[in-house]
Amino acid sequence: MKLVLVVAAALVDADRRVLIAQRPAGKSLGGLWEFPGGKVEPGERPEETLIRELHEELAITVKEPCLAPLNFASYAYPDFHLLMPLYVCRRWEGLPQAVEHQAIRWVPPNRLREFPMPPADEPLIPSLIDLL
Repeated sequence: MKLVLVVAAALVDADRRVLIAQRPAGKSLGGLWEFPGGKVEPGERPEETLIRELHEELAITVKEPCLAPLNFASYAYPDFHLLMPLYVCRRWEGLPQAVEHQAIRWVPPNRLREFPMPPADEPLIPSLIDLL
């Protein structure tokens, strides 16, 4: 089975809320809410991927020292196995915008389970609740 490395971020605001993004309707798992991020390209480090993806998806600028690894998910989808490190980020430049998503929302960690998420994202919620 093919292993796919995807990296995700839990952006945390001053009110200790986490940003989640809604996947576009036409994409795989469309309409579900996720932690923003994306696939690690060949030759890229996970932190570089996350900085690139957050800029592309949310129009924000993140510096590498502001990314702190928190946890990871390992999930077997029917066609591939996903390995997804989750980083916490509390500092960035710019105002997050839904550039590539249907919508974005700031959610208290204890309410994240109210939003339908891909199965790989769900196991990351307890770590965020414990942290925040």
